[in-house]
Amino acid sequence: MDRSNWMYHIARTSSVYTVGLQNFLTAAEVNRVNKGSGTICCPCVLCKNYKRFDDIKEIEFHLMKYGFMPRYTCWSTHGESLINRSTSSVNVHNDNIQINDSYEADDNDQSTNPNDNLNELLHDLETNIDEDEQRKLHDLFDDAEKPLYPGCEKFSKLNAVLKLFNLKSNYGWSDKSFTDLLVVLHDMLPDGNELPISTYQAKKLMCPMGLEVKRIHACPNDYMLYRKEFEKEHKCVICGASRYKRKKETDEVDNDVTKNGPPAKMLWYFPIISRLKRLFSKENEAKLLRCHKDGRINDGKLRHVADSPQWRNIYHKYPEFCDEIRNIRFGLSSDGINPFGKMSSRHSTWPVLLCNYNLPPWLCMKRKYIMMTLLIQGPKQPGNDIDVYLAPLIDDLKTLWASGIDVYDAYKKENFTLRAMIFCTLSDFPAYGNLSGYSTKGKKACPVCEDETS
Repeated sequence: MDRSNWMYHIARTSSVYTVGLQNFLTAAEVNRVNKGSGTICCPCVLCKNYKRFDDIKEIEFHLMKYGFMPRYTCWSTHGESLINRSTSSVNVHNDNIQINDSYEADDNDQSTNPNDNLNELLHDLETNIDEDEQRKLHDLFDDAEKPLYPGCEKFSKLNAVLKLFNLKSNYGWSDKSFTDLLVVLHDMLPDGNELPISTYQAKKLMCPMGLEVKRIHACPNDYMLYRKEFEKEHKCVICGASRYKRKKETDEVDNDVTKNGPPAKMLWYFPIISRLKRLFSKENEAKLLRCHKDGRINDGKLRHVADSPQWRNIYHKYPEFCDEIRNIRFGLSSDGINPFGKMSSRHSTWPVLLCNYNLPPWLCMKRKYIMMTLLIQGPKQPGNDIDVYLAPLIDDLKTLWASGIDVYDAYKKENFTLRAMIFCTLSDFPAYGNLSGYSTKGKKACPVCEDETS
């Protein structure tokens, strides 16, 4: 019998559901023994694999009373491979449980998995997403199973696109050349193949659960951003400059701002709230974010930023913030770069970065954990007008400081209110002047000495 049928379409009082439930519990117990774990995740409608129990009878009671969580036909959290979920690891018609190759013995075996960490990716998504994203994830699972073409057993649709994208990344293919390659391969493969025929379609297939990127139009003279009440404006309300790249200022504009050509200047904003939620949704990462308290050696020596006087001063001034050890302390940094690598060019693009001081000191400055939140387009630096571009980030930081956001902690298996603050800034002296608004030239140029400046 199809697993989804007995799990969701048959009464929980029936013998078929009881047999299937016992098979699930036996498989979960086998996985617990294989992993050497003391607890088992409960996949009922209420717990949704967030809560763990050491007594399997408690899980049996929950599943009899509430039933299985939606679309959990692949028991991935209980040892079953997401890639091969069409091959049931448990035969519900047989009381003798047979474990086959669709079980993963341990997460450490991912290094030998030929699926480019696809199994790990799908597992992380399945256990840590909101309900409104379940449909997208279900489609992703289907693509992970769907053969590339009828009769193909070696490659699934998702696996083939992933391998092609790895080649694109490794050898620096342009999007146009990759699209041409997809078209040629699509024509070469048998009729009815599932290979996408454009780079855009391939990216949409691979990244349905991707994090948001906001593209915000900006005044070319750095006076304002076209957001909030100015979102539909066609000209800067301060200087009158056009929002668009135009040959003639008299060109007519459409009421729909997306149909008037490219913007004169653009700001890329990578929202930090969604990224913090994703960071806490992985158990290992959520554990690392507690290291400044749980894993720090406190012997009076300066081993971590948490040993600094400033950290202690903040604790005494805002004890309610510091009582929650998961609250984030950010370091903000910004400076101009020339992305084109030409010394003769004066082009200046400004990224704004956040580093996380909750992490151990050897991870704070690793590229993996530094969040680029803003990318301010050139060709000239924003100077003291950088505060215009910081507005979206400041709005999110105000929310994180004042009310906080509701976040699920995968390490503690609980929801909590996360808050965050800017602990310090890191910049050279000219950028310090831009970020703080302090005049770093002329009289009283030193922000520390001020009146005593030589």
